[in-house]
Amino acid sequence: MTARRIVGIDLGIASSHTVVVIDETTEVLARRRCRPTRESLEVIEAAALAGAPDGTRLEVIIEPTGPAWLPVAVFFRRRGHVVHRVSSAKASAMRKFLSQHAKANSIDAVALARLAIVDPDGLQCLRLSEGAAASLDRRVRAADRLTETATRHKVRLRDLARQAMPMLGDVITGEMTLADVAVLERYGDPRVMLRAGRARLAALIRRTSRGHLGDDRADAWLRVARDAVDLYGDDLAVAFDDLAAEMATEVRLLRAVLGERDRHARAREAAYRQVDPDGLARTLPGVAEIGGPILVAVMGDPTRFSDAAAFKRFSGLTPKASETGDTDRKGQAISKAGPRRLRDQLVQSANTARQVDPQLAHVYFTQMVERGAHHQKALCVVAARLAERSWMVMARGEPYELRDVDGTPVSAAEAKAIIENQYQVSEEIRRRRRSRKNAGKVPQRVLEAHIKSRTHGADTRGDLPRTTTQPRTRPTVKNNPESQPRRQHAAAP
Repeated sequence: MTARRIVGIDLGIASSHTVVVIDETTEVLARRRCRPTRESLEVIEAAALAGAPDGTRLEVIIEPTGPAWLPVAVFFRRRGHVVHRVSSAKASAMRKFLSQHAKANSIDAVALARLAIVDPDGLQCLRLSEGAAASLDRRVRAADRLTETATRHKVRLRDLARQAMPMLGDVITGEMTLADVAVLERYGDPRVMLRAGRARLAALIRRTSRGHLGDDRADAWLRVARDAVDLYGDDLAVAFDDLAAEMATEVRLLRAVLGERDRHARAREAAYRQVDPDGLARTLPGVAEIGGPILVAVMGDPTRFSDAAAFKRFSGLTPKASETGDTDRKGQAISKAGPRRLRDQLVQSANTARQVDPQLAHVYFTQMVERGAHHQKALCVVAARLAERSWMVMARGEPYELRDVDGTPVSAAEAKAIIENQYQVSEEIRRRRRSRKNAGKVPQRVLEAHIKSRTHGADTRGDLPRTTTQPRTRPTVKNNPESQPRRQHAAAP
């Protein structure tokens, strides 16, 4: 048997790291503590290799603990050792299995080391991005984080504006535009907005929207401001001046965040062109300017995944499994095991992909019409298929090609025509799948195919509606004591 040296490192951010070294028999060979310096890590390497044959490679197992994992991973990889980075959930489950009622740094380190013995197939060698790929990964993360920050500022700005003007929903019905942001920055106080007048307000809106909006938008803002003044009056509980000042602050922060995001986005584009010079990722349907860099950065080297199904599992878009005996529970939620930014991007891309790719449109149509899925669930199924195709495109190095359901290559115009003629989900079905109360209740209609299938004795359970509106009742059996009402028995004399 080949001698093994397995090193489990419980990383500390402000404190030192706890290290446990075991062999293939799980015997603890050494316990140490170290810091993220070359000298300290060299001591750990020497202690782990003590008594081992020449040429032994350490198996280092760590968790993604903040920024602390990177120095350790880089050091041991440069020394030619194997580094595994496991999820915190798996490490926690292993620690609870070994010591349910106690938690310590040494116990965590032992649990990490024993993962190589208990679950060797569940470990993957860590591959770090280098050069342009590392730059792309950092820029993608920065742009994504700044986008989330900008969204939080927009939400806060909307909440503040709704306090000052409760009928704000009459103006901003969807996404907040640049013109809306400019109005709230200058006229967050409805009293000031009314004093400014229609002409000045319309000029501001026309200038910031580049002529797309004008007098009608100004009239809507004035109505909302007038309603707020009529409602609040001169009540001292409403601090209009302070609300307006806070709104102006949120606008300035929002603009600063968007400016920084744009700088990172330009650098992200430059790095993406080096990593994917042929633009293969952007040939995928729905994967455009932002989706391409995210997909390439998160996937990294496609060969680190064994096949397309492995990358789909990595994305977290596969449903959980729940089987016991002869029971296999269907309709489980997706695992959400992979990076969130990849999963979110694939779902957003799926909404566009289903409108341009006949095969993905067929998947979406089947989920909505035949399987009874709502829009978001159907998009997750399409996104999972798109994840598989993304891996195949990057692994093969060939651009994506639109095909019909039977595999025949089609042009973009032909694909659009096929989708419009065969895979359009009716508005009635969409309303039936929605959970909104204002969508109304749509009666379930019997489909012709459903009637035929019932005539031939097929199983019609699932998405297809029942042919009767009468509630299903449990049949009563005379000799079944469970179906008879319970009676109070008198006590025996």
